[in-house]
Amino acid sequence: MIGVRSARKVRTARPVTLPAATALVAALALVAGCSASGAGAGDEGAGTPRMTIGMVTHSGEGDTFWDIVQNGAERAAAKDRVKFLYANDEEGAKQAELVQSYIDQKVDGLIVTLAKPEALKAVVRKAVAHGIPVITINSGGQFSKAYGALTHIGQDESVAGRAVGEELGRRGRKKALCVIHEQGNVSLEDRCAGVRKGFSGTVENLNVDGTNAPASQSSIEAKLQSDSSIDSIVTLGAPMAAISVKAKQEAGSKAQIATFDLNVAVVKLLKAKDVTFAVDQQPYLQGYEAVDLLALHKANANVLGGGRPVLTGPQLVSGKDVPKLEEYTGRGTR
Repeated sequence: MIGVRSARKVRTARPVTLPAATALVAALALVAGCSASGAGAGDEGAGTPRMTIGMVTHSGEGDTFWDIVQNGAERAAAKDRVKFLYANDEEGAKQAELVQSYIDQKVDGLIVTLAKPEALKAVVRKAVAHGIPVITINSGGQFSKAYGALTHIGQDESVAGRAVGEELGRRGRKKALCVIHEQGNVSLEDRCAGVRKGFSGTVENLNVDGTNAPASQSSIEAKLQSDSSIDSIVTLGAPMAAISVKAKQEAGSKAQIATFDLNVAVVKLLKAKDVTFAVDQQPYLQGYEAVDLLALHKANANVLGGGRPVLTGPQLVSGKDVPKLEEYTGRGTR
């Protein structure tokens, strides 16, 4: 993922040669009949996009998670003949400006993340008031319905955190360091809070600057050197897992490392047993389902969730899952 701060990054759809992401998507596509023929009888066989969808996320530099989200979105966009636009910025105010720019462009649908919910509240409600359907993904699901979104697609971060805490307990861990790589991100805070609820031991949070790998490594290393009782490190994003492995080695710590999210590097770390387990929230599905549902909503007035979030995780994976994960992460879908 390439981060954007002040300038908008726009990507158009490119196909990824894959089968449909889920049986649910296939079933809905049959209902809507829009995979090849579009929304109405008048555009059968047309090669031009029948709608435009914009996505705005809170991703920062170097977070490969968002490449996977975009891969899923672009795959669905190619199938549904959607022009897909993408923009991102770490700052909530900038995210709001990007959403406003898509409102000004009169897009047919919006996909947004709510990592900084207060910053997005007014502009998301504005989009809905202008008749633009909105789906929230990944973060801030508890605010989605109140802001007028059709649904939220992602994982319940508190539930995912509890699953990690419980797994640490099963592994006999006593003290965990939960590394927050973006201060103020409500989803990351919810993950650590969930770990604390599910874990029988103690949990300490450590805030680092996820956009500065050397500084992050130094902070984790210093913490491990100052507290030898830390026997577990929980990172909240795939890039931070590799940084924590280096910090652990430099500190001479024996702490086990668990992480949220997957990428090629994390799968290699699982294979090498440098990371004990990972939480997969299936970001490919978050992008794919969001675009597909907006297309289905336009074509057939479909809505998923029944007023509740559509959960894509958590799924805990470990070294035994590496053979399949190597294939999937290699093609950018896990």
